[in-house]
Amino acid sequence: MTLPHRLPRLASLAALPILALTLSACGGGGSPLSTSSGSASAGAPLVVGSANFTESEILADVYAGALNAAGVQATTKTGIGSREVYIKALQDGSIDLIPDYSGNLLRYFDKNATVSSPADVMAALPGKTPQGLAVLNPANAEDKDSIVVTQATADKYGLKSLADLGKVCSEIALGMPPEAKDRPQGLPGLKSKYGCEPKQFVPMSDGGGPVTLKALLDNQIQAADIFTTSPLIAQNHLVTLEDPQNLYASQQVIPLVRADRVGDKAKQTLNKVQTALTTADLVKLNDEVSGSAKQDPKAAADAWLKEKGLAG
Repeated sequence: MTLPHRLPRLASLAALPILALTLSACGGGGSPLSTSSGSASAGAPLVVGSANFTESEILADVYAGALNAAGVQATTKTGIGSREVYIKALQDGSIDLIPDYSGNLLRYFDKNATVSSPADVMAALPGKTPQGLAVLNPANAEDKDSIVVTQATADKYGLKSLADLGKVCSEIALGMPPEAKDRPQGLPGLKSKYGCEPKQFVPMSDGGGPVTLKALLDNQIQAADIFTTSPLIAQNHLVTLEDPQNLYASQQVIPLVRADRVGDKAKQTLNKVQTALTTADLVKLNDEVSGSAKQDPKAAADAWLKEKGLAG
């Protein structure tokens, strides 16, 4: 992740969300659930689902790979679609677990949630999760909206944080998803928390991908919403502005599971994955799959598991 985690995510980069979660990501063509026969039997392999964007698919392969290495049989069912679709898939037994993002998940279950810090989000989330579902430990890794500028713009205006941006916002054209115009974590939040009212709001519909990047590098916009795990940030030496007022809620990667299907051994295994997973890992994995290497998500996931000592 608004990837329905931040401003709900639309597919970004070659598939990084813009809230694809909403995930804001929308469903693809044929339904990955069309062959499902309903609730899995007690002895059947765990089915790890994913939303329909690259990072979610990678994480599903990571989870399934770790489970299989630990002796817990698991398969994957990827590209399911938005949160509205995959929550139903969990509840009807089509899948048993799925990677999600803490802040967006809380806002999905509780439309009135306002907490944003990692601790507060995780304190609130279990109590809002529907009966029969559960969340496991959050990873330090998170993927959320961020406002970025070029180094030249940062130097020109002395920008390190959104508070700094607020002081010069009247001179800034800001590129964000179209829905950010009205969302609390978009223009209204920037105004209320940082006094930022940009000179121009420029709707960008590519989820912080190449079109947004080109507009930023060409100085058509001076600031842009790009997700924190996008490889474009490091590749282009962009400056991510700090968010001291927590405009963007914490979006830690978190497994959402069926409580009756995911047993203690599976939980312990997934929690080991969560302990090892960092935001830097997500950036690297996204780059390997969506960047020039075009690596298969499962291959990238398997290599990461081996690197972390979780491949058995």
